[in-house]
Amino acid sequence: MPKSKVSKKKLFREFSMQKDKYVNNNYLKHLHSVRKEFCDHNDVLWSHMEFMLWAYDMEFFTIDYAASEYGMNRTNMANRVIYPLGQQDLLYKHFERLTPSKNLEDHIFRDETKYNYRVRYALTQKARLMIQRFYQTL
Repeated sequence: MPKSKVSKKKLFREFSMQKDKYVNNNYLKHLHSVRKEFCDHNDVLWSHMEFMLWAYDMEFFTIDYAASEYGMNRTNMANRVIYPLGQQDLLYKHFERLTPSKNLEDHIFRDETKYNYRVRYALTQKARLMIQRFYQTL
């Protein structure tokens, strides 16, 4: 077993921090306390907050894409995450199912009809600001 390079003065300490050259900033150190306080203050579940963190860098997404990336069943993703966030005004329908396009080319060359088109969802401004506050708190 290798000999420890820790000085004997630190032998009875509760903890010892790594030197700055090994670890610069550990912003996730307080993740547990920040997420608990933040979720309680904003009345949002941690699973919903996690999903909003995942969707923060996307302009829009479909339920199928979110479910496949998240590793969930499509129905569970819709019922447990997407629809409750929509009811809390944290998600909105970016492109509605029957939204007609404005270009003639889209009507001619597009294969999607009202029967096979998927709704595109996006985070609201309220949700984006909430995620920014969460990052700042961390």
